[in-house]
Amino acid sequence: MIRIPILPRTPLQPFPPVAQALDEPNGLLCAGGDLSTERLLMAYRSGIFPWFNDGEPILWWSPQPRAIFELDGVRPNKRFRRFLRHCSWTVRVDHDFPAVIAACAA
Repeated sequence: MIRIPILPRTPLQPFPPVAQALDEPNGLLCAGGDLSTERLLMAYRSGIFPWFNDGEPILWWSPQPRAIFELDGVRPNKRFRRFLRHCSWTVRVDHDFPAVIAACAA
């Protein structure tokens, strides 16, 4: 039987260290909690993400190996910036996080 920590729904409790994630299944760290904006931001900043099915507990994962893209200081190249100036797209960063999460859930 696999035993993992169970997070309460409230208050916002920190996640266990990712070093405690299981090897099998790869990266299972804990279960429970909620999908509040605060918890999701805490998770994503720690390299943790939720994965679950409706009607089942939320499972939190941090598998190895893991790719993390550091976006501080990233600047699109000149050709891409020129393309964006002349197209109908709008590019935004850190805009309306709750709506993005709701759209992903749908």
